[in-house]
Amino acid sequence: MKYLVLVSHGGFAEGLKTSLAMFAGDKMDQVIAVGLQNGKSVDDFAIDFKAAMAPLKEDDSVVVLADIVGGSPLTTACSVLEELGKLDTAVILGGMNLPMALTSVVMKDALEGDDFVAAVLPEAQAALQEFKVAPDDDDDEDDDI
Repeated sequence: MKYLVLVSHGGFAEGLKTSLAMFAGDKMDQVIAVGLQNGKSVDDFAIDFKAAMAPLKEDDSVVVLADIVGGSPLTTACSVLEELGKLDTAVILGGMNLPMALTSVVMKDALEGDDFVAAVLPEAQAALQEFKVAPDDDDDEDDDI
């Protein structure tokens, strides 16, 4: 099985998993979320991450989404995955957001490697835009009352 693993600073990974369940509830058994909690050390996170990876079998693989490329949760997760022999087959992406996570959980079993990355990253990038509210031009109609 291929798992989607969310790693972050604080509760972001767990919160994202909760939001993801609203869209892909049937796949939540394939999603693991681990956060480096405030006041905890990187060593504490490594222990938590190892515990979260414990159910994985030898032939299971992972797609890792992290909040920050190069951040402690991601680098620690990579170290643990290397210890477990899973780093070479892992797909690892940073800058996670909900569209990225949703595309990942839906496409992780359909696409591999570069094809998977090519499907996921544009979804994450397309979600980054300014939302502008258009002015309400209906004021003229109110004058006729």
